[in-house]
Amino acid sequence: MKLVIQRVSEASVTVDGRTTGSIGKGFLVLIGVGQADTKEDADFYIRKMLGLRIFEDEQGKTNLSLRDVNGELLLVSQFTLYANCKKGNRPSFVDAGAPDMAEALYEYIIEECKKQVPVVECGEFGADMKVRLCNDGPFTVILDESIRH
Repeated sequence: MKLVIQRVSEASVTVDGRTTGSIGKGFLVLIGVGQADTKEDADFYIRKMLGLRIFEDEQGKTNLSLRDVNGELLLVSQFTLYANCKKGNRPSFVDAGAPDMAEALYEYIIEECKKQVPVVECGEFGADMKVRLCNDGPFTVILDESIRH
C-alpha cells in the first residue's frame, strides 16, 4: 500500500464536472493498493496517517495531528502510485492490486476513517478525476512499505 499525504488548506475532487468530495484544512490522501495488500495493512496505514503530527502548534513546530486540529480527510484512489518505470518509457502497473480487490480495500479505508474523523470525503474509484488542492507548506509525506521494515 502507498499513501501520499498532502497537508492542505483546501482540496476537492470532481468527476465529469460533479464534485464528489471537498474539504477545508486537513489531508488530501492519494491511496494506491498493491497486489498483496490486506485489511491489516490498511489498518496499519490508517493508524500511522491519523497519528502523523504535521500541523503546527502555537510555537510553529509540527507537533499536532489531524485530530488535534479538527482536520478533514479527502481520500482519492490512485493506482498509478504503483507505476514501475524501470524498463522503457511506458510505465507498467503490474504491481497494482486487481480492481475488485483494490476497490474493496479503498472502501474499507473510507469506512474505517469515518469511524475516527468527523469529515471524510472521497473520490470515485476508477473514475477520471480532477483533483484541486492548496498544499499547505507545501507539506507532503509518503507512507509505503519502507516504513514497515
